[in-house]
Amino acid sequence: MRETRTAWLRRAGLPSLVALAIAAVNPAFADNPTPYAGTITLSSDQGFNDLVARLEKSIEANKMGLVARASASGGAAARGVKIPGNAVLMVFRNDYAVRMLAASVPAGVEAPLRLYVTEGQDGKGSITYRRPSAVFTPYQNAELDRLARELDPVVEKIVRDAVGK
Repeated sequence: MRETRTAWLRRAGLPSLVALAIAAVNPAFADNPTPYAGTITLSSDQGFNDLVARLEKSIEANKMGLVARASASGGAAARGVKIPGNAVLMVFRNDYAVRMLAASVPAGVEAPLRLYVTEGQDGKGSITYRRPSAVFTPYQNAELDRLARELDPVVEKIVRDAVGK
């Protein structure tokens, strides 16, 4: 389990109120933006909405399925609240799902794979994802590892096509 910012500061010998104040205002103690191995972020020159649209087209062009889409910024906008754009696009394909489940039923919790689009302060978007090989590695299953290695270049191409790299 990761240690909280205030716990770390307290362990460093600072009183609780001081630790809390420092943690609240010091961005150096911010969460790790890529806490998992195999996490990739690609920046784009596209605006957030354009990048989401390009990603949806890239998913289709690369013969994967857009299984679901979630967006806190979309939900916030519906309530009249403006926050930077973010959306999670979940992708997979049934033939991959069947093979994944044949290899490991517990690994089913990992599908669909997630592509996270965020809007920077400049209005431009970026996409963060985890390589399928990193997602499925903890299961220690040779068949699943083969499938994941097959999916790695598919997901990478989807993201690279969307960001234009």
